[in-house]
Amino acid sequence: MSLKYSRIHQLRVAANSGLLCCNRGLASDGGDLVAATAANPFSEQRRTIENLWQEFFSDPSQWWDHRLEKVNARYPDFKHKKTKQALWLNGRWNPVWVEAELEAMAPGSLQVSVFQWNRKLARCALVGQHEKMIELFQKMQQEGITPDSFTFVRVLNACASLQLLGEGRYIHSQILHNSCKSDIFVGNSLIDMYAKCGSIEDAGRVFKSMATHDVVSWNAMIMGYVICGQGHKALQLSEQMEFEGVTPDPVTFVGLLKACASLGALEEGRRIHTQIIQNSYESDIFVGSSLVDMYAKSGSIDDACRVFNKMPTRNVVSWNTMIMGHVKCGQGQKALELYQQMQCEGVQPDTVTFVGVLNACASLAAVDEGMRVHEQIVCSCCEFDVSVGNSLIDMYAKCGNLEDAKRVFRRMTTRDVVSWNAMIVGFVKCGEGHKALELFRQMQSEGVEPVPITFVGVLNACANATSLKEGRHVHEQIMRSGCESNIFVGNSLIDMYAKCGSIEDARRVFNRMVSRNAISWNALILGYVKCGQGHKALELFKQMQCEGLQPDHVTFVGILNACASVVALEEGRCIHEQIIQWDCEADVKVSNSLIDMYAKCGSIEDAWRVFTKMVTHNVISWNAIILGYLKCGQGTKALELYQQMQSEGVQPDPVTFVGVLNACASVSALEEGRCIHKQIISSDCKFDVFVACSLIDMYSKCGSIEDAQRVFNKLPTRNLVSWNAMLGGYAMHGHAKEALEHFQQMCQEGVEVDKVTFVSLLSACSHVGLVDEGLCYFESMGSVYRISAIAEHYACMVDLLGRAGQLQEAENLIDMMPFKPSAFVWKALLGACRIHGNVEMGERIAECIC
Repeated sequence: MSLKYSRIHQLRVAANSGLLCCNRGLASDGGDLVAATAANPFSEQRRTIENLWQEFFSDPSQWWDHRLEKVNARYPDFKHKKTKQALWLNGRWNPVWVEAELEAMAPGSLQVSVFQWNRKLARCALVGQHEKMIELFQKMQQEGITPDSFTFVRVLNACASLQLLGEGRYIHSQILHNSCKSDIFVGNSLIDMYAKCGSIEDAGRVFKSMATHDVVSWNAMIMGYVICGQGHKALQLSEQMEFEGVTPDPVTFVGLLKACASLGALEEGRRIHTQIIQNSYESDIFVGSSLVDMYAKSGSIDDACRVFNKMPTRNVVSWNTMIMGHVKCGQGQKALELYQQMQCEGVQPDTVTFVGVLNACASLAAVDEGMRVHEQIVCSCCEFDVSVGNSLIDMYAKCGNLEDAKRVFRRMTTRDVVSWNAMIVGFVKCGEGHKALELFRQMQSEGVEPVPITFVGVLNACANATSLKEGRHVHEQIMRSGCESNIFVGNSLIDMYAKCGSIEDARRVFNRMVSRNAISWNALILGYVKCGQGHKALELFKQMQCEGLQPDHVTFVGILNACASVVALEEGRCIHEQIIQWDCEADVKVSNSLIDMYAKCGSIEDAWRVFTKMVTHNVISWNAIILGYLKCGQGTKALELYQQMQSEGVQPDPVTFVGVLNACASVSALEEGRCIHKQIISSDCKFDVFVACSLIDMYSKCGSIEDAQRVFNKLPTRNLVSWNAMLGGYAMHGHAKEALEHFQQMCQEGVEVDKVTFVSLLSACSHVGLVDEGLCYFESMGSVYRISAIAEHYACMVDLLGRAGQLQEAENLIDMMPFKPSAFVWKALLGACRIHGNVEMGERIAECIC
């Protein structure tokens, strides 16, 4: 456990101890409280309340019944029509006989029976016991009690909270046979219930059937459209509302601002802001918070700040909206500053605040700040809130601190599908695809149903682990779950199949997709590039444009890689023109891909022009141009650029070192290579296997096989590439004995040899004329190691036999090749003919080359 996490654990213990102390304190003071109450019975208040109830029961018709429009517990249930004196059903000083008297009242005087049921419903509503409200309504019907408007309003609100559409429709059918069907409160509650249950069509039908509409009716319908993701219709309805002369209230404006936020309709939002100012609602805290939210979600964080700064009072909701807005706009640091300011102003954060601030920490990879927020969460006793727990997992995972993410996950008392998703994505992000798949299996064993986002994470895990079999199994589950039509799942399937090498399956998924976006096309284009089918990627790019889809930065990066892979310079230049048209040239990744494409297509001048036009260069930009000059045989220029890169303060990475070491090797710059070796030792790249292999190759090509041997011996771990690099060095220097011993050592240590190994081995035999050994190794390639010979192997053998004067045997070997001999193979034999003076064979071979 980390020191910082230990601190969180201590705070957690302290918080729990404090709660226990508080509980003990309450318990110990309980006797005193009872005694104080007994000593001061407030007899006068009791007497007054008792007299009021007696007056109420003597003539209930003189009292207003406010139970239906009651908005909170402090509002009275009954108020005298003349004296305005008030009574509460759950009043503290109510006499014990009141309830019995209510039960005994004659039917019709106040509908006593339904009154009692409504009272129970109201109590449940106040504490959020919606399931119990449904049960009470069912029991009420079983006992033959006729519901009134109050009953229907309460139970419809419960259905809306629980999203029980079926139950709501059943209640609607009862309302139609009840005298309450024309009640405006019931109508408004029906609209609200249908909208919150996702049936906006039913909500619209109720709205149209209502004889009259008040502002609440319009608000319910507007919010219904917003909830169902139909912001455009909400805005259209507001125009109709305005046309009918209904004056909007703060709730109307809150709904309309939410509609604008969902659509990113900034100009419409500004128009509504003007109306708010005209109606003097800008100081309303809920309207102000909605304005901040609308501006932030519409991309105008400056307007959001202006509204926020002008608000006369700000509550936690206002601060949360502002913090979330900055996080959404990629300004995580500003969000953290607002969080500090909020606390300085004495506003206590809630769970929504913590979620926003943790998202800010995750976006900045600010794990230390995230730890401090975690400490505050523990002190605030919010650690076991599911949304906070999920955000903690996400923050730790995105900051690369997977152990703390796992600790939070294990401590969660309840987990929803988001918790599992956060942990699965965390494993994928940290490169632990296999663990993500294990967690997915555990999730299912615990009965948690995956959702589309889960499948996206799991498919990324399959791609990460290159697990095609597991990916196909997940695909089967997706088809059973009905999520295959989800565009995000479809895109992830294409990506998974492409990265696992099954481009045919990727294409099949692509062809079956009902709708595609740019990401779908990008995934398949990049898949073709990865599988070495650049021409198909280019065809797909043209098809994408024919279907009217606009390419984005990722598309251009992928298609430029395709041009580079097939050396399609003219196609690359055409794409460069499109990049300029779409104003994407300023994107660093696109420019880096342009440099790479031009360099690989042999146009280093174009690559250099792109490089010099870039406003900023990152390490990838420098790597692309250095490798470009190296590929074009300009090693000295590559080394000059490396010096310039360092003078500009850009730190080299493993790719840089591989490139400049190859440049040193190409121009035999041993001293320069040694200087770079010193830099590697002082960097974080000294244990990188590719850098080590490049060092071995550089020393070998610069004539210092001893230095190459020292680098190889110091490697903490060796893979096939490092073994082959050393073997190639021995072969290059004609150290056949060392090369053969090295090969034997490889076999003894269980290293799986490959085609490159045998090219170096046969080359070593050729250099010193070990004909028998060479023939033996060539024979063993197929019989022992199951490696098919390629042109390079045949060229080595022809060279070996030719140097030994066995020209006819060399020609016979060429004739037995299972594929057409390349010019390289014929040239090896032609060289041998020249050495041994075999003019006749030489002339024949020369004709074959021509």
